Amino acid sequence: MKIFLMRTIFFSSLWILLISTDSTYVALSILLFSLSLSLFFLISLRRATTTIYVFLTLIGLGHALVLGNGSLLPILYVQSLTIDATYHLSPSLLKVLLAVNGSLSILTAFITGERIIESILIVSLFMIVLVTYHQIVFERNERKMMYEDLLEEYRKAKRLNVTANNNARIEERAKIARDIHDSVGHQLTALIMKLEVLSIQNPHINYNELKKMAKNSLEETRTAVTALQTEEHEGISSVVQLIRKLEAESHLHVQFTIKQGALSFPLTNQKSVVLYRIIQEALTNAMRHSQAREAKVTLATSATSDLSFEIRNAVFQPVSFSYGFGLTNMKKRIEEVEGTLTIQQTNESFIVFGTIP
Repeated sequence: MKIFLMRTIFFSSLWILLISTDSTYVALSILLFSLSLSLFFLISLRRATTTIYVFLTLIGLGHALVLGNGSLLPILYVQSLTIDATYHLSPSLLKVLLAVNGSLSILTAFITGERIIESILIVSLFMIVLVTYHQIVFERNERKMMYEDLLEEYRKAKRLNVTANNNARIEERAKIARDIHDSVGHQLTALIMKLEVLSIQNPHINYNELKKMAKNSLEETRTAVTALQTEEHEGISSVVQLIRKLEAESHLHVQFTIKQGALSFPLTNQKSVVLYRIIQEALTNAMRHSQAREAKVTLATSATSDLSFEIRNAVFQPVSFSYGFGLTNMKKRIEEVEGTLTIQQTNESFIVFGTIP
């Protein structure tokens, strides 16, 4: 918006100079200025942009031919349009406009018979500047494309690294589970069988307490083996994995804080999924709609022993927000587990706050 305002002020200032210093009929010049300003506003629609620039050029040079008194301002006006076009036209279209504007400017100078040499020098200078500028822009875009390619390769490497670490962790857990099952589990089973034999051989000795302890130990071992063989998809650990994944795939840095009591908060599978999806949606919105590359996620227990969560990211240009599909879906999810969700925006932050009972 600021850039558009500056362009409009500059464009209007050139026309005011034309009207005040290079016009023999002010009323008609003002009318042409109004028409030009209307066309200039249409450039922002990104439709028939090249045609609009050509019309603006023809209006300016027509003003010089019919109402001008031989100054160089129309030539400067036309070349300023070419500079403005560098922000809206592709390189190929800009070259066409540059050739058209340059040719028309020199042709106008020959027709009026005034300041021909100065006009040729100005047009030539602007052509050299714009060609040089385009070379710089081309090289910058080339570097930007190389940077984006490298960034994509970096993200792929990060994803592969996270996947490799995850696979290594799962493999290690499976190995530990097998070792426990093969060693401790078998030994406890053998111990129970030996206690059964001893109880038969020595019926006067009560082995029931020892057998009960051995069976409980075997049951706990089997539970531990099952837990080790299951991936960590529930509870706070799933949130940690989510944040690791988002940091690996983007430049979003998450400051993750777990306050006292939150780590041991008992979460059912349904509540765990709700927490996971809300944080995922909030961080995705932060990456999509905010220019910030940092976010804060805080988990804590409230005074009523509920789990509270807050996702906060910076806002540089506050705009009004509405409850679209993502935010509406978040509220529906939290209501399914009888929780609360508050979404608010300040001049500096966008905040998603809620509780899970």
